[in-house]
Amino acid sequence: MSGFEPIAGADERLAKAVLDAAFRVHSELGPGLLETVYEKCLAIELTKAHVPYRCQATVPIRYGGRDINSELRVDLFVGDRIVVELKAVDHIAPVHEAQLFTYLKLTDCRLGLLLNLNVPHFKDGIKRVVR
Repeated sequence: MSGFEPIAGADERLAKAVLDAAFRVHSELGPGLLETVYEKCLAIELTKAHVPYRCQATVPIRYGGRDINSELRVDLFVGDRIVVELKAVDHIAPVHEAQLFTYLKLTDCRLGLLLNLNVPHFKDGIKRVVR
């Protein structure tokens, strides 16, 4: 890829569906819970919205021309196109963004969402990462 290329419309629609679902979860539960709780609730919302996803999807890693048997997993892999990482932390740190960027590289995806649900206002916990 050279220069800026817009994100495909289908990916934008999936991302909006994820954000809408996460907003519903945060509105009902609020901050202060574990990531695993938010993940299960977000899965319920995505299922209700007929959004395809996989929880704890294994990320294949190749190194030196070989497959590395790793247990690396992304929280949610939406439509096999968008990586969603959930956090329940005081604030999103640069290491969280770096982690998501690496996941995008390993999955060959362009769009990722880093969602911190441990915030009073959900809009303050959204970080969109484009590769």
